[in-house]
Amino acid sequence: MQKHEKIYILTDSGERVEAQAPVVISASRATDIPAFYSQWFVDRIRSGYVVWYNPFNRQPVYVSFRNCKVVVFWTKNPKPLLPLLKDLDERGIHYYFQFTLNDYEKEGFEINLPPLYERIEIFKELSNQIGKEKVIWRYDPIIVTPTLSPSEILKRIAHIGDTLKAYTNHFVFSFIDILNYRKVQHNLVKSTSHFTCQTIKNAELTSEQMHQIAEGLANILSYWKREGYEISLATCAEYIDLEQYGISHNRCIDSELMKAKFSEDKELVRYLNFGSFSKSTGEPLSPEKLKDKGQRKVCSCMFSKDIGMYNSCRHACVYCYANQCPDLFLSHHPQGGR
Repeated sequence: MQKHEKIYILTDSGERVEAQAPVVISASRATDIPAFYSQWFVDRIRSGYVVWYNPFNRQPVYVSFRNCKVVVFWTKNPKPLLPLLKDLDERGIHYYFQFTLNDYEKEGFEINLPPLYERIEIFKELSNQIGKEKVIWRYDPIIVTPTLSPSEILKRIAHIGDTLKAYTNHFVFSFIDILNYRKVQHNLVKSTSHFTCQTIKNAELTSEQMHQIAEGLANILSYWKREGYEISLATCAEYIDLEQYGISHNRCIDSELMKAKFSEDKELVRYLNFGSFSKSTGEPLSPEKLKDKGQRKVCSCMFSKDIGMYNSCRHACVYCYANQCPDLFLSHHPQGGR
């Protein structure tokens, strides 16, 4: 299950090359494809393949869409993609969205995003178009500064959630990870007065702050539940155990969600159960057996192929680990053009 099928394809120039043919594609943890490269993505779907460059050795890797059944989109602004989703529908490709919707307008942590009120309306539009069960709301990451307290974070989440509670049924969050990413430290110090080189060392949330936020989120969701809105609550790639608040560890690329939402696609369900499109017998694979070993240890996502490139996202969020620095972008098309 940990290897994509290898096939041979013809490139646009007529060259015969070996390509990976994944069933699940991530688009993308490394850059916001829906926001900035929607037309490119659909054009590549039509062409049947994409070229992805290995970030370590810069070697091209050809990725075919022949076996693609599901695309998981990661985005902060999917609006450019909305009129193009019919292309995926016509090809029988399923999809769902990890939609990050934070409120750091006062802090300037997300300087190139549309205003908060516009992003909320885009979220609603997407939910109405494809169904709320396919739009997962992420508040990612949660950042606490000397002037941004846990209680203020909870206030902002509650404010956004009051407008979105009818448009999603799943809420995912994470806490900022600064010390493990030097580029994040550099960007925070360079871009905002809230952090200095000295305070960076103490900027990770304490266990007490994490529990304060977790308890507050559980209370907010409990209130929404009393109003008739059922929304699950989970963390993304966090070691801390918050089960006492009803908070689970999320699988963002989730085989169980796919089987539930795309159950009419028997071929996909067979693949997710047995790692093969062919008829199989025996016990279905557990989510643990499907785990993507290329991700962080605490990540529970299933195996997929990410087609995004680092240093190509124009949002320039100061906490982002995927851009070397906010004002540095590739001079050529980040996806290699082809």
